[in-house]
Amino acid sequence: MKKLWGEFKEFMSRGNAMDLAVAVVIGAAFTAIINSLVGDLVTPLISLLTFNVDFTSLQFTVGEGDNPAVFAYGKLIQAIINFLVIAVVIFFVIKGANTLARKQVLNKTAPTMPCTFCGTQIPDTAVRCPNCTTILKPSEVPEDVR
Repeated sequence: MKKLWGEFKEFMSRGNAMDLAVAVVIGAAFTAIINSLVGDLVTPLISLLTFNVDFTSLQFTVGEGDNPAVFAYGKLIQAIINFLVIAVVIFFVIKGANTLARKQVLNKTAPTMPCTFCGTQIPDTAVRCPNCTTILKPSEVPEDVR
């Protein structure tokens, strides 16, 4: 039992298991936000455009008696519409987040230095000038690349 507990602790202390747990929790919270956005804001706008058509009531019945087969194809149509609306909303949310992240990255400029041979501004971490190919830091270039 002690060995099993030790293996479990080792498994849980790995970064992947913790990252996955955090992703699931954040995913659940993000799902609640997206569902609220779609259900409370986007769906009412769509219902205005479709004149409040309720697809979920569309169905046809095969057979008669106490237990006929009911094909509720309207629920399938509504599920497809919900999926498409949610996909569009997630697309725009992620697109906005990526645009914000890109702007933050662009605002952070990497420190540069001039090439000692041609004067081109290059990153401080460069070991070779991309313009004139001068080796700037010979000690950091592997022997087989020189």
